[in-house]
Amino acid sequence: MSSKTAAPARNVPRLSPTRDRILDAFAHLLVDQGERAATLEAVAVAAGLSKGGLLYHFGSKDALVEGLLARLDALVADDVEQIRAASAGAVDYLIRTSMSEGTVLDQSIGAAVRLAQGAHPLANAALAATRRQWLSVIEEAVGDPDVAEVIMLVSDGLYYESTLASPGQPAVDDTSTTRLDRLLAVIGRMTDGTAIR
Repeated sequence: MSSKTAAPARNVPRLSPTRDRILDAFAHLLVDQGERAATLEAVAVAAGLSKGGLLYHFGSKDALVEGLLARLDALVADDVEQIRAASAGAVDYLIRTSMSEGTVLDQSIGAAVRLAQGAHPLANAALAATRRQWLSVIEEAVGDPDVAEVIMLVSDGLYYESTLASPGQPAVDDTSTTRLDRLLAVIGRMTDGTAIR
């Protein structure tokens, strides 16, 4: 998976601050402790609400999951527009922003992954749709579905590697701009330079 951190989400509809806080708490619990720990009671406590306050906004755990995945979809749609509009090109943007940095998008992806690990069908579908959207915009940029798949695998690998880091510590010693420049140069050779324009 890729995580876009270069620009804040522009077109993502804002929920009420309380609904956002609830979804943030739910995502954090899922990522940090797993689905079993993300009970309605635990989410309410983490969000600073009573259980009744949580249920006012999300009537069930299924509604929480649906809200989380809807927010993921909106974040990804906004990200796809940022990829298309990137002045350095779609592939450059994708590769340079393929690091987990704790953004709302990162947390949403992580939460969806935890739900998918529990065989949650909506989460599996949401993650597949996310990857399809990113793959599609990269394929548009490079014009070759196989090269686009390779680029997505590089992005996925960078993202995965970045999730292994301890807080405040890079996952590997060489996460510098130079390393990304080298990766982009290889991708440029694969596409005769068209991918990174």
